[in-house]
Amino acid sequence: MILSGKRVLLIVGGGIAAYKALDLIRRLRERGAAVRCVMTAAAQEFITPLSVGALSADHVFTDLFDRQDEQDVGHIRLARDTDVIAVAPATADLMAKLANGLANDLASAVLLAADRPVLMAPAMNPKMWAHPATRRNRATLERDGIAFVGPGRGEMAESGEAGEGRMAEPLEIVASVEALVAGGGRPLTGKKIILTSGPTHEPIDPVRYIANRSSGKQGHAIAAALAKLGAEVHLVSGPVTIPDPAGVRTIHVETAREMQAAVEKLLPADAAVFVAAVADWRMADSAGEKIKKVAGEGPPALQMVENPDILAGVGHHRNRPALVVGFAAETQNLIANAQAKLNKKGADFIVANDVSHGGGKAGVMGGERNRVRIVSKAGVEEWPEMSKDEVATKLAALIAEKLGAAGG
Repeated sequence: MILSGKRVLLIVGGGIAAYKALDLIRRLRERGAAVRCVMTAAAQEFITPLSVGALSADHVFTDLFDRQDEQDVGHIRLARDTDVIAVAPATADLMAKLANGLANDLASAVLLAADRPVLMAPAMNPKMWAHPATRRNRATLERDGIAFVGPGRGEMAESGEAGEGRMAEPLEIVASVEALVAGGGRPLTGKKIILTSGPTHEPIDPVRYIANRSSGKQGHAIAAALAKLGAEVHLVSGPVTIPDPAGVRTIHVETAREMQAAVEKLLPADAAVFVAAVADWRMADSAGEKIKKVAGEGPPALQMVENPDILAGVGHHRNRPALVVGFAAETQNLIANAQAKLNKKGADFIVANDVSHGGGKAGVMGGERNRVRIVSKAGVEEWPEMSKDEVATKLAALIAEKLGAAGG
């Protein structure tokens, strides 16, 4: 087990989601981790140090000015005597303190003194999470190297409140902790990974094009998650409206042939992950001028040809990476189609998701959540529905594990 013998410092912030910290402690200890806890004053309004101490089987730290705990500068000792620090729930207040360098209680002092990997699991009201100040603080913390898991979307504790702000579930947080501690927190250091994301646009004429639905959210999230694990990530992105992920080298393309050329130019690599929704067909010859509608005449005939299969090309390439991962967005026969794709295209595994329901902004395409199956020759592994960031974190950890096992 990745966490066997590892030390986890859990900082419990104040919020109704603090009750999930009790299950999180149990889950971490089940995996062999030693858990030591710090509780804020607000956290103690929701759960007690007695219950936290009983589950962690250790002393619970609550006060920056405790004479006994601080006789040997206890907050510095707590920040050093651990392998990873998890903050769950991470409140808007805790995020703001760390983003701005404040340290007026034990939790914030430990975080400011930390030189270990830090994971935050935000939990707050959707309006608080969406506030520009919170967004700025998260961006600052990510630039500073802080990892995040969640928040998810759903009903809030407050009556009639729903949206993005729910703390990630304990098992999702455990997976993120495992990813951080694996290989010292950056197990992909020194690995070069190519990743495609977004759609391709195949021009019909100067104002019209053929494309698949894709926001790029899942692909860009995976690129960011891989970079956080130390990989040198080269993202080949089709046309999207979201910003380039931090810490990633991004190449912008428009068509499938441009994407193929960019990918092949980046070879060799340790791994390649194909998330992009590449258009299957393009015009045999796109018009140089806008095709005008003529009254009384039907639509013009569009002569199309097949686009290159980028995944299959790399899966069978002479410079094939040690790990090749494909994605399959299907509306029927999900597993059968993913297995066929696995065998045909030379991939090590396929990440399959069902996009048959709730298309557009309401569904997987353009939405914030995803539910995937990992299809390989070993079988099918079902993952629960998660936010796309959480899927990205878990997939990045799986890629690190596979590359480590392959010695690639």
